[in-house]
Amino acid sequence: MIRFIRGEYLYYKGGAIVIETSGGIGFRVFVSDTSSLLTAREGDEISAYTYMHVKEDGMALYGFADEDGLSLFEQLISVNGVGPKAGLAIMSLGTPGQIKGIIASGDAASISQAQGVGKKTAERVILELKDKVTALPEDLTDGANLSVGIASLSGERNEAIVALTTLGYSKKEAESAVASVPDEGLSTEEYVKKSLKFLL
Repeated sequence: MIRFIRGEYLYYKGGAIVIETSGGIGFRVFVSDTSSLLTAREGDEISAYTYMHVKEDGMALYGFADEDGLSLFEQLISVNGVGPKAGLAIMSLGTPGQIKGIIASGDAASISQAQGVGKKTAERVILELKDKVTALPEDLTDGANLSVGIASLSGERNEAIVALTTLGYSKKEAESAVASVPDEGLSTEEYVKKSLKFLL
């Protein structure tokens, strides 16, 4: 089982990054929308802790910047009804610490904001993991702040933030720029174009 990959960051596409190892093999690794791995630029050397999911029609790798993220992901997918895609969607809600804070505080409503995660599944995540995750005091605060902001960001705005980080901007810069666009109901591309005006 592949648990760790180090290599050159090639590109991001379709929810996954491609990492080329020193042996010349390119691994496609699915990452969350909020992963710090997305802050890398083309040609940078990066490391990813990985979970390999094997099913009848193929295999897939899911990558995380540290062991903490990988551990939380494995806890999430241990919950009945949460597969790797749903687990990654929950991981896309924030940092591992923020997500632990949400779980520890019993905030099922925020968990249900993740794409493909319904109310019952979110409640099951809280029920099964609330006593298992270790959330620091600041995680609880961050989780509360995050739950307020999740619903306010549309899918297009979130996608625009990811697109800007792949262009080399930090996550904070991308979030600030996208938040500066007053218009609602735009496409991801339109949000990116308008956000770049604030960044350039």
